[in-house]
Amino acid sequence: MAEVTLKAKMREVSTKGTLNQQRKNGKVPGVFYIKGNVGIPILVEENDINPLVFTSESHLIQLKIDGHKEEMHEAILKEIQFDPVTDKVVHFDLRGITRGEVLELEIPLMLRGTAQGVKEGGILQQVLHKLHIECFPRHIPEHLEFDVTNLKFGQTITVADLSFENVKILNPEKSVVLSIVAPKILEEEHVEEEVESAEPAEPEVIKKGKAEEETNE
Repeated sequence: MAEVTLKAKMREVSTKGTLNQQRKNGKVPGVFYIKGNVGIPILVEENDINPLVFTSESHLIQLKIDGHKEEMHEAILKEIQFDPVTDKVVHFDLRGITRGEVLELEIPLMLRGTAQGVKEGGILQQVLHKLHIECFPRHIPEHLEFDVTNLKFGQTITVADLSFENVKILNPEKSVVLSIVAPKILEEEHVEEEVESAEPAEPEVIKKGKAEEETNE
């Protein structure tokens, strides 16, 4: 896993108005959880946090906090909040880690190669794009790769079929990861979804009407 240095400043617990002003000035507020639920409010530059968020790769963060007694902290990005309109990062959580502990995290699953079944006219449907894994910090992968070259038409891969060095997959073994399906099947599924979405939600209307009658009594 690639290591990235992130510089931050300690901040006071602020009001919503103050935080919004900081965001307008190109800063992003966050919290660094150093031990358990003990959180340190921090502030980083928007241009520094964006490369860690808008990427398909995972990173081990070397966090340097101005004004904090320790020189450097190892951390991973745990939670991100986005503005629903602009899609900008408005808040984030970092989780401090130690070399000896086992971590649980989600890692992107990338496919390599062109499946034989696709060459024969099939379509590859990837169901899981991230895997929930457990590993030591030194073994955190940037992403996980699965070679689909030999997959045949009609074949389905589940979590039980996957295996990666130094990583334990926590997803249920029966979970479908990907399938090579016929275009006709894919079209039929799409039509069924459209029909279901077009059906009127009569039970909801009746329930709503009943609630209004009770309110008017």
